[in-house]
Amino acid sequence: MRKILLTLAATALLPSAAMAQGNTPEYTSNGLNSPSGQASLPRTTNLTLNTALERAYAANPELAAARNALLAQDGTIRQAETRPNPELQALVEDTRSATRTSTLQLNQRIELGGKRSARIDAAERGKNLAEADLAMVRATLQTEVTSAFYDTLVAQERVRLAQSSIDLAQNAQRAAQKRVEAGKVSPVEATKAGIALAGARVDYARAESALKSSKKRLATAMGESRVGFETVEGNLENLPELPAIETLEDRLQQSPAYRKAQIEVDRRKAISEVERSKGVPDVTVSLGGRKNQELGLNQAIFGVSIPIPVFDRNQGNLLESLRRADQAKDELTATQYRLSRDLQAAYENLSASREEFLALRDSILPSAESAYNAASKGFEMGKFSFLEVLDAQRTLFDAMAQSQQSLAQSHRYAAELQGILGQTPANIQ
Repeated sequence: MRKILLTLAATALLPSAAMAQGNTPEYTSNGLNSPSGQASLPRTTNLTLNTALERAYAANPELAAARNALLAQDGTIRQAETRPNPELQALVEDTRSATRTSTLQLNQRIELGGKRSARIDAAERGKNLAEADLAMVRATLQTEVTSAFYDTLVAQERVRLAQSSIDLAQNAQRAAQKRVEAGKVSPVEATKAGIALAGARVDYARAESALKSSKKRLATAMGESRVGFETVEGNLENLPELPAIETLEDRLQQSPAYRKAQIEVDRRKAISEVERSKGVPDVTVSLGGRKNQELGLNQAIFGVSIPIPVFDRNQGNLLESLRRADQAKDELTATQYRLSRDLQAAYENLSASREEFLALRDSILPSAESAYNAASKGFEMGKFSFLEVLDAQRTLFDAMAQSQQSLAQSHRYAAELQGILGQTPANIQ
């Protein structure tokens, strides 16, 4: 792509001798990357993909919420580890001191049926689920930021192409006007050149608007309320690799979404064990003393109490938890199918966009460049009008824009694959 840009810049410098044959001024260009008559794109702050992701990880509110949800699980685990508090009970029988009986006892409930261990296991599964949810949010954020970054990079390149188109259209208009003044061509040619220039300016305004929108979307994906950068910096020509589909499918069970669904199955099973343990009644042990003022006796008290599970054996909650566990298993299967479908779709889209780019790079772009060079040389020899050169140049620019769009789509679909699998882009440590 850069080679073609340099070629365009070089071929745009047509010899003055050829112009002299037609009383046409020398055709000059300031190059595709240094627009004339327009303000250059600001480049004081360059945003790389690495920096964009780092800023997103630090500022995105959804990611911050997922982190706090994970931290909250520490409190859940701590609470699950606690044992029942002892109970201090005081009783006074009769208000008259001579016949009063006072009782003071300590009651301690002892959990049976593995309640505490089941409760701790369920809490730990909950923390694992929060970790998986954090990984999912991070993967989704990575996909959004990466896609928005490359969309902005393409929009940025389109602005440069549009500015270069304006430069060439301005030169075409000047050349056509000189020919009209010299009586070599009809005034219609100058009118056509003016129309072409107006169209190029409209394209530039449209490209500028698209760039602003892309920057705003990128800033929003990064969790920033305003655009805090001026340009994005990256290698748009770096075509994403396409591994074998079998290799990607083998990694599918390590994806954040699959791991989250699998952990949810384990958590639901743990909750079922908690509900099952609640069906085992706890034992309450009592120890205390009683003072009988009327008899003048001090008596020790020992007691054991246990509920009789005649009516409430927690059977309803247990049944619900078992059905929830079955639901989680079905959701795991559904997640596996969905991930496989999304993976296949993203893979096919990436393959198609790669093929489109390769066709543009290897066939269409060389042909468009050849046509542009032929039109330029024909113009030097007086065989073609400058509008024909401009038409060939616009055809080449359209092919270049389409090539950039194919590259952007390739990066977008590659980001989707990375998001599905929970992988980090190769250039991000």
